[in-house]
Amino acid sequence: MGTMPAGVVQGWAAMIMGILSGSIPWFTMMIVHKRSRILRHVDDTLGVFHTHAVAGSLGGICTGLFAQRDLANYFVARLNEQGAFYGGHSGGRQFAKQLCGALFIIGWNLVVTSIILNVIRLVIPLRMSEENLLIGDDAVHGEEAYALWGDGEKYDITKHGASEYDDTQHGLDSLNVRPHVAAPNSGPSAAPNVEL
Repeated sequence: MGTMPAGVVQGWAAMIMGILSGSIPWFTMMIVHKRSRILRHVDDTLGVFHTHAVAGSLGGICTGLFAQRDLANYFVARLNEQGAFYGGHSGGRQFAKQLCGALFIIGWNLVVTSIILNVIRLVIPLRMSEENLLIGDDAVHGEEAYALWGDGEKYDITKHGASEYDDTQHGLDSLNVRPHVAAPNSGPSAAPNVEL
């Protein structure tokens, strides 16, 4: 939200906009999204709607409210434009322009994204089956989320070893196998011996 109006608002307005840009998208994601019948059916695990649509629209609306004439003259093609907060005919006009711009972008995104997704749908399904979703998309692809052992590879006890402090199963539960960690060899570079 902060990039759009950065050059056309004064410091006090930027602080208000910062407070709004932190709290309103959070509120829509954590409260409104969970209570809305429509939004609860939207699979938006990354909160893209809230961080881009809500925050972006808010940035445009705040520009229409708080744009200061002298600063806007440096950036806006039409001179003496100002936000609605400063009043006058040009203030309301700038606010209306920002609202129209936000509505156009929302409409454009809905149409273009729908076209792209429908073309992709012809080739592959857009959503995994419920069975695969229960397993988890990372597990279905043979990966581990937040894998610390390498670039998305599964933990391989034969490759990565184990330690006496390791009480995780690493997929060995299904085999009813528990790694046995032998006492490490002496020396600073000795690796533990692992027996399955």
